[in-house]
Parts: sequence; C-alpha cells; structure tokens
Amino acid sequence: MSKIEINRRYFLNRSAKAGLGLVCTPHFNIIKSKPKLYETIIGHGDFKYRVHKDWGNLDKIRTPVKNCHEMVMDSQGRLIMVGDDTHNNVLIYDKSGKLLDAWGIRYNGGHGLSLWNDGSEDFLFICDSKGESLIKTTTDGRELMIIGHPSKYGAYNVNDNFKPTESAIAPNGDIYIADGYGSNYILQFTKDGEFIRKIGEGRGTGQNQFQTAHGVCIDYREKGLPTLLITSRAANCFKRFTLDGIFIEQIDLPGAFVCRPVIHNRNLYAGVCWSSETDFEEGDMNTHPTRTSPKSGFVTILNKNGKVVSNPGGVKPQYKNGQLERMVQKEQIFKHCHDVCVDNDENLYVCQWNANNSYPIKLERV
Repeated sequence: MSKIEINRRYFLNRSAKAGLGLVCTPHFNIIKSKPKLYETIIGHGDFKYRVHKDWGNLDKIRTPVKNCHEMVMDSQGRLIMVGDDTHNNVLIYDKSGKLLDAWGIRYNGGHGLSLWNDGSEDFLFICDSKGESLIKTTTDGRELMIIGHPSKYGAYNVNDNFKPTESAIAPNGDIYIADGYGSNYILQFTKDGEFIRKIGEGRGTGQNQFQTAHGVCIDYREKGLPTLLITSRAANCFKRFTLDGIFIEQIDLPGAFVCRPVIHNRNLYAGVCWSSETDFEEGDMNTHPTRTSPKSGFVTILNKNGKVVSNPGGVKPQYKNGQLERMVQKEQIFKHCHDVCVDNDENLYVCQWNANNSYPIKLERV
C-alpha cells in the first residue's frame, strides 16, 4: 500500500467517524514473519515448551514495535497484540506468525488489552496508561466507548494520578480497570461506562492495598463463583477479591514481579517482568522497582490450587514445609516478560517490555 493510499484511508476513516466523535485508526500492510526454531526446551513437569524465538518477527521498518505489552486470542483464533508504537499499536497474527492486520495511531501508552464477547461479537478494551483512558473498540479498530479520568465520575479528585494498566470484563459486562501506574485502585464500571465503586485502599502494604496493581482478571474456575485476581507486582503476589471488592486471599510468589494473571482451562499463567534474590522493601513501591535484577524475566504457571507447577525460563518451583521458595530467572531467554497468551493447543505467546523492540515469542508445548 502506498503512502498516498494510507493517507487517503486515514482521511476517510476520520471523516466517517467525526460525527460520532469516534476515530477508526488506519490499517497497514499485511506481511509474513519468518519463524525459526530456537532449539531450547524450557519448563518443568507437564509444562515444557520449545522456544520459537523468532516466531512473531516482522519488518521493523514497515511494522515497528517499541514494547509488546499484551496479547489476547479472539474467537477466530487470531492473536491480537497491543503495544505503544503509534505506527501500529495493534498487531493481529495468525498462529503461524503471519501478520493479518495492523492498526492504531494514537495510543502512546498502549499497555493493557482485554477481549470480551457479548455472545455475537468480539470487543477489545485497550488501556492507554499515558492517555489516561480505557478505550473499547471493535477488533478492526473502531472506537465505541472511552472511559477517562475517574474525576469525571466522582471517583477521584482532579489531581489524583490515573494511569490504567489493565482491564477485565465480568459475566454481566461490568468493566474492572486496574490503575496500576496511578493511584492503585481497581475501578468498577457498568458495561455502559457508569461508575460503580473503587476496590481496595490504594497503594500500601495492607491486606486491601496494592504495590503496583498492574493486572486484573476474572477467575471463572470455581463454577458459579467468579472472583477477581489482582496483581500486586512489587509485593510478588496476586490478591483475590469478590466481584464487589471483598478480600479473600493472597497468593505469594516470592522473587517474582508478576504482571497480569491469565486463566486458561484450570491453570493460571503470568509473565514475570523481573525476578529478585532480595526481599521487597517499603522504599521499592514505585512503578518499576530498582531492587530487581534487570532483564531477569520468565513465565510462571500455577495449577487450580494456586501451586506453581512450572517456571519456563526460571528455576524449578520448590516448596519447603508448604512454603514456596524464591523464584528467579535461570535461562537467559527472556528479558522482561510482560504478558502471556495461551492458544487452544496450550502453546504460549510471550510479550516483553524493554526488550530491544522485540516481537512476541512463541513457546510450543511439548
């Protein structure tokens, strides 16, 4: 597609949406990656994987990325990734690594990506941490709803920080937004964008507080009793709450600065952005803690009982007297694992932050 054609499409898309106050971001060239097999097997127990390190690689001139932040799989089996490069915030792959579509030109803080199906259509929810908003879109980029600064809804004061990092959608369509880089609350809205409540007590070390509430998901594994799983990354744990914000339990993951929890079948998966040989200290409660080992990420996998069963790229999980031992990187395959997407064959796709503009890595289950 020529530059003239791209500019023409951009003009037409913006003109068509102007009356609605919505923008449909332009689409770019469809090109193929060139997968290569990286002959390494990682993981533990029943969860071992062959690394395809170049699976998602594309032409960095035509389809660049800064940080591959998160990825989801839609109802068609397509793998949709969000990042913060405004040439193409969203990349859509097939399972072979072929690029099917690319769009998004204005999400400077493209960070969180969730998918919800209303029974007939897939919708995306993009957290723009720099744009201070959550945007609901169609899978081809048409914007349908924007939730902005919580002060507009009576939830925050005007000067309170709001930098959303993740969202999750409940069975009834309620939207939960994790303000992980801002004030560290979980904000609950109706599916139509009406504010319901704040969950938690902000930043801190208490039971109802978070130290970087980086991720949130709905855990459906207990039939009829969905719950919220919320990341407290600098505290190396997940916290479980009811859907109306009552604390239930804490799942400790010593040494692992986990990002969002991802549920697939009976297991929980998460990218570990950093790992550390030292304990967390109160002074480390910033967005990107300094008391960590840089480029020390891996993936962690927990079973339905909350026990770690595999750490692809990390040390083998060990329990002593029922307590999980500290987990750190072992193989230097990953730098900062930011998210994990699981396909129907239980292969994993790993997105990384601050990893030299790298594309997603595929882990083929063996």
